Amino acid sequence: SAPSLPTYFLHSSKMSEVEKAFRKFAIYGDTSASGNDMTGKNFSKMCKECGVMDGKAVTSTDVDIVFNKVKTKGARTITFAEFQQAMKELCSKRFKGKSPEEALQAVYSLIEGKEPGSVGTTKATKVGGVERLTDTSKYTGSHKERFDESGKGKGLAGRQDLTDNSGYVGAYKGAGTYDQMH
Repeated sequence: SAPSLPTYFLHSSKMSEVEKAFRKFAIYGDTSASGNDMTGKNFSKMCKECGVMDGKAVTSTDVDIVFNKVKTKGARTITFAEFQQAMKELCSKRFKGKSPEEALQAVYSLIEGKEPGSVGTTKATKVGGVERLTDTSKYTGSHKERFDESGKGKGLAGRQDLTDNSGYVGAYKGAGTYDQMH
């Protein structure tokens, strides 16, 4: 047995799942990325989507600080080894009261098998209720004028006739009566 090895090497199957997730997030939004290193943007995306960043124990500020702490000076990305270092830092914050090993395992189990949301999946949009917001057939009133039949926005063209400069709130029943009263 090799007791000198850090414990995470012993969980090699676990590690490969975490590493897979790391690589998927590392190349997210960057088709030329090798997957061997990760930008701060993707690191915080990963922390957010995997639930490492919970907004309470671990905030986006914590994530940024740790990212900058573990990365090589002058580098813009972190390697998987540095990522593990970062997880060690964050796990103790995220799982206070657990031993470092347990906390690290807990963080890794959040990350395992995860991939960036919205990669070629359409189900991501439905989750956030974006469907309703982007379904122009449900638009009422002046909003529907801003889209053509296909649901494409017309930009300003659809808004031109919507400005009423009388200063009254639309359909205000006393519009135009102000002067007679005073």
